Amino acid sequence: MRLPALIFVAVLAAAAAGAGWLVFAPLSARTEIGSTSADVKRGAYLARLSGCVSCHTAENGEPFAGGVVLQSPFGEFVSPNITPHQTNGIGSWTLRDFSVAVREGISPDGEPYYPAFPYEFFASLTDRDLADIWAALQIVPEVSEPAPDHRVGFPFNVRAGLKLWRPLFERTFEYSAEDDQSRNWNLGRYLVEGPAHCGACHAPRNIAGGLELSEGIVGNSAMPGGGSAPPLTIAYLAQRNWTHENLVSALRTGVLPDGDVFGGEMAEIVRGNTSYYLSDHLNAMATYLLGEPE
Repeated sequence: MRLPALIFVAVLAAAAAGAGWLVFAPLSARTEIGSTSADVKRGAYLARLSGCVSCHTAENGEPFAGGVVLQSPFGEFVSPNITPHQTNGIGSWTLRDFSVAVREGISPDGEPYYPAFPYEFFASLTDRDLADIWAALQIVPEVSEPAPDHRVGFPFNVRAGLKLWRPLFERTFEYSAEDDQSRNWNLGRYLVEGPAHCGACHAPRNIAGGLELSEGIVGNSAMPGGGSAPPLTIAYLAQRNWTHENLVSALRTGVLPDGDVFGGEMAEIVRGNTSYYLSDHLNAMATYLLGEPE
C-alpha cells in the first residue's frame, strides 16, 4: 500500500476511534454551582416562568409528574416525572445534578438529554435561579408513577448519537448585558432568549433538529405536530400593529388586539406560562421585542 493510502487509512481509523470514544464516554459537565441560600417562593415563580409546570404537568395529571407529549419529526417525546420521588422522580439528585441537567442537558449518569428539553435556553440561568427552583421542587408532593417512555424509533432512539449531534448542532444562549441598552431591555432579552425560551417555538430548526438562531427569532414554519410560529422581529411585529400595551395584554390574557384569541400551542403557553408572569417581566419582554417605548 502506498504512503498516501496508508495515511488516509490511519486518519480514518483515528476518526473512527475518536467518534467511538465520543459516543460511549460519559459527557463531562462544566457546571460547578456555588453555595447559595434558596427562596422557595421565587423558585416557584421561576418554575412557572421557565415552563417547568406546564411542560411537566399533563392534563388532569399530578403537578410535575410528567407525561406531556411533544410531537416531532423524530417521534414523540414525553416529559419526565420531576417530583422528589426517590426512584421515579428526581429525589435522588443533588442540586448540582439538577443544575447540570437544566443548564447543560446532561443526566446525572452522564447521558445527554434530547433537545426536546430546551436546556440550550436555560444555560443563562444563574446559580441562584437553579437553587431557588430546586428548593421549590423539593416541597412538591411525590408521585411514584413513572412517566411513560419516549416513543422514538431507530436511529433516533440511540441516545448515544446525541453525543455526535451536540458539537455539530447545539446552540446555547448564555446571557450578557449590552451596555448600550437599558436595564429593562436587557431584562427582556434575558427572559425572551433565556428562561421563557421563546425561540424554542419561534426560531427555525434545521433538518437535524438544531436551532437556527443566526438571524434571530425569525419564525418557524415547521412546528412539532404541524403549524407554524411567526417571527418575533421588530419589523414583523410592527407590521402587524403590535404595541407594548397590546402585546403585554395579549400575553396576559390571550386576547389579540382585534378581539380574537390565541389558538393552538400559544393558547397553552398563555394559559400555563405567560398569564402568570410579573407585569415588570412582560413589560421588559415587550421592550426587547418592540424596542424602547416612545
